[in-house]
Amino acid sequence: MLRKPVSRFVLVAAMAGVLAACSGEGASDAAASGDAAPAGEVPPVLKERHDNFEAIGDAFKAVRGELEKDTPDFTLISAKASDINTRAGKIADHFPAGTSVEDGYDTEALPSIWKKPEEFKASAQKLVDESAKLVTVAGGGDKAATGAQAMAMGGACKGCHDQFRLDDKK
Repeated sequence: MLRKPVSRFVLVAAMAGVLAACSGEGASDAAASGDAAPAGEVPPVLKERHDNFEAIGDAFKAVRGELEKDTPDFTLISAKASDINTRAGKIADHFPAGTSVEDGYDTEALPSIWKKPEEFKASAQKLVDESAKLVTVAGGGDKAATGAQAMAMGGACKGCHDQFRLDDKK
């Protein structure tokens, strides 16, 4: 009897950690809000990428919230995963040359994005792939399998953040 609540707690705790890595909570491209930029206007792509990542984080929070329920809405999870999938497909295009911290923008995007473009694209593609899997798994209505795939998707977020995003929480 005690195993089920403990395993549920472990799953929720693990997902919370993954969500924190993926959501971008407390983190933003300040350039997108106009806080700092080189002379001239901030390129619109900075706001687009900021908004895209915020929406990915919000969708992932909704997935996590559903998985914390006794009876998750798998249709909602699938829809949010589909939204993440669509948005993940835009990530690589949101980092054109000239929009890094080295170009004078206050951004959390590390220069490694432009120094290792193939690795960055592969990392973004991993999120595309994992979110597509979540859409499929959620369609099966299995909470444990859906939770495991949500964690895999969150791991894709974390993997990218570890290599290509400034950790401003040090």
